[in-house]
Amino acid sequence: MKKILTLFILPIFLIGCSSENEGLYYSNEASFDANTTGNYYEPIAGGDNYNEIVENPFINTADEHISTFSIDADGASYANVRRFLQQDNQLPVKDAVRTEELINYFDLDYEFNEAQHPIDLNGEVSECPWNEDNKLIRIGIKGEPIAGELPPSNFVFLIDVSGSMSSADKLELLKEGFNLFVDEMDAADRVAIVTYAGSAGVVLQSTPGTQKQIIRNAINGLGSGGSTAGAEGIITAYEIAQANLIPDGNNRIIIGTDGDFNVGPSSQDELVELIEEKRDLGIFITVLGVGRGNLNDGALEQIANNGNGTYEYIDNLKQLQKVFIYDYDKFYTVAKDVKVQVEFNPANVEAYRLIGYENRVLENEDFEDDTKDAGEIGANQNITALYEIVPTGNVDFRTVPTFAIDFRYKEPDSDVSVPLNLEIYDEGNVFAQSTDFMKFTASVASFSLLLRDSEYKGTSSYNDVIQWLDASNLSDPHGFKQEFRLLIQKAESL
Repeated sequence: MKKILTLFILPIFLIGCSSENEGLYYSNEASFDANTTGNYYEPIAGGDNYNEIVENPFINTADEHISTFSIDADGASYANVRRFLQQDNQLPVKDAVRTEELINYFDLDYEFNEAQHPIDLNGEVSECPWNEDNKLIRIGIKGEPIAGELPPSNFVFLIDVSGSMSSADKLELLKEGFNLFVDEMDAADRVAIVTYAGSAGVVLQSTPGTQKQIIRNAINGLGSGGSTAGAEGIITAYEIAQANLIPDGNNRIIIGTDGDFNVGPSSQDELVELIEEKRDLGIFITVLGVGRGNLNDGALEQIANNGNGTYEYIDNLKQLQKVFIYDYDKFYTVAKDVKVQVEFNPANVEAYRLIGYENRVLENEDFEDDTKDAGEIGANQNITALYEIVPTGNVDFRTVPTFAIDFRYKEPDSDVSVPLNLEIYDEGNVFAQSTDFMKFTASVASFSLLLRDSEYKGTSSYNDVIQWLDASNLSDPHGFKQEFRLLIQKAESL
């Protein structure tokens, strides 16, 4: 099926990032979150681990006119950035800032009008607000909302109860979240609970959602202590999920941990290899990162990326509500291995740059390779990607597409991809004429570039970001967009 939209332009591209972790951050000051949980947090000695991000450069279209990447539905980086700003009163380290995760944290209310596919597409081109000589392209993807009752679910909670999880912002916060989750379960749903410290243990066999008090008792009885045998816990969780697999249902493991693995296979490469062996079982994963001081963000993000999963960071009670209540439908995957391939027209585009998605870049030949893993999208979820482009100044730019976008996705239970495409034309609009979606996502992207002190931040300032944000008018039922405005002001003050 082909969609043709009339829109604007912009450039961006990707380059792979290092898979090595570096302990980049440790705050030795305790902090207090007065706005949410009311807990006093004492950091653990050590350092948080983040994978290095090498920003995508501009690519000359004459050298390579095709750009290919996997979508990324994670939102962890935004919540972690918020923790740095709100709780730790400091700017985040650069490699904690993944631009695509900041953008995709927010619900943008993209419309879904697709009758034949579980994803719908939209896009536009406008002037780039931080470089008036360039243009910005927005590519939007919307996951199909689930009409009527949700399909039955087979959940496994895999909870880290090692000694490093003893602080209030770790295991106790997760326990609050899993209790909220139980409230959302239907009678046809099931959940088992696996814990891991020095070894893995089954706290609760798969139990129907009708027995909520039994499930809550198992959650509330959890305590922390010991070392961290994460790989053994992952193996046990998959075994239980397989034993209770619901054909045509929703089968998902939800992992809660700081990622401080130290028993058995524990390196990032070993854990990724383990999770890759499991991802074809029809079981999806959600990774929930918690805490600070020894947060292994790099490993947790890669476990999610390589295991048909998503990664969220939990910094406070409101974030728990977002993940477990407001965004509950996202636990239901509607399309997997979603890939995007953009072909730029050399007549209109001199160079391009993909903003973010550095560790989601694919080789062009991976696009049609159905064995190549890519990202998932949940029910009613939106994904956005931005390119900044250098236009050629072609006076006939409105008569030919600025670029063509091809998509491929698989149904959750299929191994064969389905193609879609979208063509976008540049109508020469200035940024002020763009949609609220463009204004908002551009403001988030610019905020990220400023936090990273990126060489691609252009002329933007925090004050500019606030002005672009205020020029948009999107639904904000839970106040997250208003909170974003406060974070911009906080970052400027730091």
